[in-house]
Amino acid sequence: MKISANTLHFKYNNTKIIDGITFKLEEGKFYGIVGPNGAGKTTLLKLMSKILKPAKGEIFIGDKNIVELSYAEIAKVIAHIPQNSSFQPFSVFEYVMLGRIPYLKRLQKEGSKDREIVENALKFTDTLKFKDKSITEISGGEKQRVVIAKALAQEPKILFADEPTSQLDIKYQVETLKIFKQLTKQGMMVICTLHDLNLAAMFCDALMLMHNGKIFATGSPENVLTEENIKNVYGIDVEVKRAKFLYIVPKI
Repeated sequence: MKISANTLHFKYNNTKIIDGITFKLEEGKFYGIVGPNGAGKTTLLKLMSKILKPAKGEIFIGDKNIVELSYAEIAKVIAHIPQNSSFQPFSVFEYVMLGRIPYLKRLQKEGSKDREIVENALKFTDTLKFKDKSITEISGGEKQRVVIAKALAQEPKILFADEPTSQLDIKYQVETLKIFKQLTKQGMMVICTLHDLNLAAMFCDALMLMHNGKIFATGSPENVLTEENIKNVYGIDVEVKRAKFLYIVPKI
């Protein structure tokens, strides 16, 4: 499943947030959206999820305009992990089962197939051992893996994640991004907003560098994360070094 956008525009009140963005993204790739605070990263994810509606422009999921798709239809294709997930005192298993809602009719109870899908999502994210615990009782890193499991229970073809590593220690940051990388190897498209440029360079197949609501640069991490681009977008001098992976250090 591919996703594309044509000359997207979006405003909050009278402030331009997204300013004429056009792109095409392919299935089976891990995309990172990077850029400073206020660049429009989160807004772009919300537009592609139909949480927000563009002032101008079009978004296509496959060959269908997103405006033609119902929210239930979108939820069967796209799973969206927000920056901050709220948690009721459900068990982990009950929480992940919420991912099956798009497939259930009104007042319909989940069946054996739904339970199997949820169990497989828990196994994939190594959270099956927590299934009977309250989600409010597990650690932040464990919660994030459970949130991913809930997204996988939707059986999406495209996964959006907004700053999925921002509140995690380095162990869970790496574990989370490894899960996403594994999903792309199975054919899923993953699109993450990320602040850590080194993690973005290490895990992402391609990057979109945003600045003032526009795409400043797009392509491989090596082509996007140049010293010149980072200086122009972030206003900081850095040194870009290459070992096994690209890595970026500030000049002091």
